[in-house]
Amino acid sequence: MTAVPATKDAQGSSILLTFLQARTYVALLLVFGYFAIMAPNFLSLANTVIVAKHAALTAFLAIGMTFVIITGGIDLSVGSTVGLTAMVSGWLILHGIDPGLGWSIQFNTVEIALLVMCVGIFVGWINGILITKLNVAPFIATLGTLYIARGAALLSSGGRTFPNLAGNAEYGSDTFPLIGAGTFLGLPVLIWMLIVVGLIAAYIAKRTPLGRHIYAVGGNERGAALSGVKVDRVKLFVYMFSGFCAALVGLIIASQLQAAHPATGETFELNAIAAAVLGGTSLSGGRGKISGTIVGAFVISILADGLVMMGVSSFWQTVIKGLVIVAAVVIDQAQSKLQARVALQQEAATGR
Repeated sequence: MTAVPATKDAQGSSILLTFLQARTYVALLLVFGYFAIMAPNFLSLANTVIVAKHAALTAFLAIGMTFVIITGGIDLSVGSTVGLTAMVSGWLILHGIDPGLGWSIQFNTVEIALLVMCVGIFVGWINGILITKLNVAPFIATLGTLYIARGAALLSSGGRTFPNLAGNAEYGSDTFPLIGAGTFLGLPVLIWMLIVVGLIAAYIAKRTPLGRHIYAVGGNERGAALSGVKVDRVKLFVYMFSGFCAALVGLIIASQLQAAHPATGETFELNAIAAAVLGGTSLSGGRGKISGTIVGAFVISILADGLVMMGVSSFWQTVIKGLVIVAAVVIDQAQSKLQARVALQQEAATGR
């Protein structure tokens, strides 16, 4: 008598859980369909390229943020790291490095990119050391480096913009603008970069021991440590990888604009967190997918660009973005509770 309702309840819970797990793709279809109808010229080729570029920048940050959140942490410093690395790019192009001997060291585009990546990784390393060795809470540690990195960006130019970053053919840096504005096989270079970074991150997450360790640390840190996982090394890696992704964004923005401003990247961390959570990454750690995060980045970018095209006030855009973040967290909590419920129902069914 009671087995039939229980079975129906289990089936209903499983269907609802499947819907919640696919929420990112549902949200993508909804926002895309809405703006395709309501926003003029939304489906034009030029706007599609712009949206894709904006989504790629958010996706880079969100990919790094996904690894951090899966371990149960948070990285609030990524926006400031974007600004700092953009300024480093500008400094290297305009001034090089002056050792104080009456001459300076100049760099080509590849060398500039590598140095900028090193700066981002170093910021991530600082975050990782503060968290793993000094036992500072991730929120506080990365909040501190947020201010440090932003302050360093401001000090590098006295708060002024580094303009005219077209590079110098004599030093081999004249190809710098191609990083953000170049195309290859008809697609922007940064889209190809996103494909490469996304595939590498997905491979790490799904196919390597490091990926399994990242999920293990987020799922049960103490249990992971007892099973032999080097928890500190895993955390150090995810924060360094997040710093690398932020540096990549700083480099791309400086290349796109051919200018660098110390305020670049402000509030970018919010977009990254929103994209990761909307993509199914749990703020409690232990769950998340790179593919979902990338789709979440496209949802955030389509929403932002669509609202601009419809003439919605920037103030309302901020409110809507906040509502999206809150809704994503609420749905994530609902998914966690429903997963636990479905697991209990399955155990009960198996027991019978």
